[in-house]
Amino acid sequence: MLTLWTLLCCMMGLTLCYQRQSVNNNNNNNNHNNADEKQTHLPPSHYPHGHKWNEPYFDLTMPRNITSLVGKSAYLGCRVKHLGNKTVAWIRHRDLHILTVGTYTYTTDQRFQTSYHRDIEEWTLQIKWAQQRDAGVYECQISTQPVRSYSVNLNIVVPTATILGGPDLYVDKGSTINLTCIIKFSPEPPTHIFWYHQDKVLSEETAGGRLKFKTIKSEETKSILLIYDADLLHSGKYSCYPSNTEIASIRVHVLQGERPEAMQTNAAPAAVGLAWAGPCHTKQPAQAVKVISTMVAAFVLLQACRTLLLQATTTATAAQVEAAPPEPEQTAETHNSSSSARTQRTYTSADHVNRSSAIAR
Repeated sequence: MLTLWTLLCCMMGLTLCYQRQSVNNNNNNNNHNNADEKQTHLPPSHYPHGHKWNEPYFDLTMPRNITSLVGKSAYLGCRVKHLGNKTVAWIRHRDLHILTVGTYTYTTDQRFQTSYHRDIEEWTLQIKWAQQRDAGVYECQISTQPVRSYSVNLNIVVPTATILGGPDLYVDKGSTINLTCIIKFSPEPPTHIFWYHQDKVLSEETAGGRLKFKTIKSEETKSILLIYDADLLHSGKYSCYPSNTEIASIRVHVLQGERPEAMQTNAAPAAVGLAWAGPCHTKQPAQAVKVISTMVAAFVLLQACRTLLLQATTTATAAQVEAAPPEPEQTAETHNSSSSARTQRTYTSADHVNRSSAIAR
C-alpha cells in the first residue's frame, strides 16, 4: 500500500513538472515571436502613402528633372523597394508607348534600354544618342493594382557658342584684339575649343608671342583670344569652334590713322563726312546716318515753326484792321452842304415867327 502511494505521488509530481515546463516553453516562444515581429516590422512612417510593409513603393528622393546634352546618352533613374514578384516598366507619356518591361526592350527603337542595379534596387532607363524630340515626361510604373507611377521629366539642351561684340568689331592698328567666346546651355564643358583666322587654325607656338588663349570653365565656359599689337593683316573672319556646339564667327576690321573714339565723338559735319566715306573708313557709318537724319528733322521743324509764326502774325494784323471804326472824310463839298442846311433851317424859323405875328394882328 505504501509503495502504491509513493508511486502515485511520483506520477503527480512528474505531471506538474511537465505542465510547468510546457508553460515556460510557450512563454519563451511567444517572446521570441514578438521579438522577431519587432525586428521585421518597421515604423509606419518608413513607408510612404500608408503602404503596407510588404508592398512595393518608390524612393521619392530620386530626381524628377533630368537635363541631357543632345547627341549624348540620357539616364533616367527609378528606385523601387520591396518589388517582390511585380515588374517595372518605363512608359513614354506623350504617346503612352511602352518602352521597356523589366530589362526587356519593348520598342523597335533600340536606343532605349533598361538596366537593373540590384544593390540599390534601381531601374535605369538609358536613351542613347538623345535627340530634341526625346524631350518630355517618362513614367516608371509598377504592375500593382492599381498601377503606381513615378514621373521623370527629360530636358534635351543644344549648346550654343557666341562671340561678344559681333558681328563686326573695329580696332585700331597697334592695339590689342580681345575676342571672347561664350558657350551656353552645356551640361559639361567642351573638351577643346579651336580658334580660326579665315580658314587657318591659330596656335600660340606659331604666332611669335602675339597670341594668347585663356579658358574659364564655370556654368558658362568662356574662351578668350588675345592678339597683341594688331596689324592690318589681322583683319578678317575669326571663328570659335567648341567640341560640343556649332561654330561662331566674327569679322574684325583693323583701322589705320583713325581712332574709333574720334569717330564716335566728332561734330555733326565730321560725322556727315564719315558717313559718305563708306564703311571701309568709318567705324560706325550708321551713327553718321543717324546724325544726318537728326539734322534734317531739326531743319524741317524750324521751317514749320517759322511758317506757323508768320501765319499767326498775319491773322492778328487782319483782325485789328477789321475791328477799328472808319473815320469820316471832311471835304469842302460836304462842309458847304452842312452850312447851307443850317442857313435854310435859320430862315425857316424866322419866317415862322413873322407868320405868327401877322395872324395875331
